[in-house]
Amino acid sequence: MFPFFQSTQYRLSASILLPLLLISACSNDEPAVLSEDNTSTTETSGAVVYEGARLIIGDGSPAIENGIFVVEEGVFQLVGPAASVSLPADARRVDLSGMTVMPAIIDTHTHLNIERAALLEDLRLRTVYGVSAALSMGRDFGETPFQIQQQNMPGTARYFTAGRGITSPEPGRSEDPHWVSSEEEARAAVREEAALGVDIIKIWVDDRDGQYEKLSEALYNAVIDEAWDQNLRVTAHIYNLEDAKGLLRAGVSSFAHGVRDLPVDEEFIRMMKARPYVVLVPNMNERGVINDLSWLAGTMPDSELQALQAAQREDAQAQAAYALQAANLAVLNEAGVTIALGTDGNTPWGPHLEMEDMVLAGMSPMQVISAATANAADFLELDNMGSIMAGKKADFIVLDANPLDDITNTRRIREVYIDGLLIERGAVD
Repeated sequence: MFPFFQSTQYRLSASILLPLLLISACSNDEPAVLSEDNTSTTETSGAVVYEGARLIIGDGSPAIENGIFVVEEGVFQLVGPAASVSLPADARRVDLSGMTVMPAIIDTHTHLNIERAALLEDLRLRTVYGVSAALSMGRDFGETPFQIQQQNMPGTARYFTAGRGITSPEPGRSEDPHWVSSEEEARAAVREEAALGVDIIKIWVDDRDGQYEKLSEALYNAVIDEAWDQNLRVTAHIYNLEDAKGLLRAGVSSFAHGVRDLPVDEEFIRMMKARPYVVLVPNMNERGVINDLSWLAGTMPDSELQALQAAQREDAQAQAAYALQAANLAVLNEAGVTIALGTDGNTPWGPHLEMEDMVLAGMSPMQVISAATANAADFLELDNMGSIMAGKKADFIVLDANPLDDITNTRRIREVYIDGLLIERGAVD
């Protein structure tokens, strides 16, 4: 990620983007009736058949070459190799020969706007880059985020929120989170967010390079204990290895960053392996290199793209920070820790940069795609999203090249479908 995007709530102006129009990919005819062996038994159908593409399922299983899938009423009805799928009669057919299809991406760590129009714009822009859902992590206050959380707006990514996170007092930083100094304040903050209907509780355990007294062990234990009482999980922003160990002992469910001060040691690896339910969302440091952003052409005005490209700089300090976090990610991935994708900012195309960073850290392209799709869906407890399987929502990306060969091919997007609907991806000049 670029520091600019991590430190500001960057978004494109609504005045320079075309309204995102939706084109239905399937009709409202009577749905196909599937037999026990998953073949169609109807003579007529409103289904759409997509055939000929390589299918990346999202769960880490081998890709299906020359695959076929059937979408009806926004849901995958049939998925499999072309030779094994019996197609509904009279279905509309779409030829995807030579292309690769993968599930839409789920970003489990963002910081989105909280005003309605701006938030909806954030969510619309994510679909342009193949993102079907986003979790906003800890700076969401007021009624609007929870109103959007309860809605499924056509043409936008689905929205999840941690509401207001919890931290120790940090004068001079954002006052959006709860600042707590006692166990009762910590528990009260959890109860307040639980009553609002947050999807997860977010805490920060970080002294910000020695500027503040970090959330203490007693306080984060109180938060986690109260969250379990409220049937909520807790995710923690961390920096230090010792804090990560303490949080594991306290019962944290996930980390919103990897360890960034030291190489992870054998004790931490053993602790993570003993808690297979704990999810790591690494949110990699930006690599401190100049990225080629030409793949964004056509999704924003040229002047915007040129400004983004010109703003990049080589940064030796960032390169060293990335190298440490990348090494830790490689070790934990090798140990079998569950990893999900998050970007920590408001850059709608950021997941594609993050996926490249994760591959460069040592994960395979298939592992990274799983982190961005099925693993991310599991982390958000979305049983009907995250993979190309019968019964799941038809959220998928059509690519011109195979990301298993080169993860940057996730950027070569031909089409995006959310709920089986084609997303308009163009922008005005």
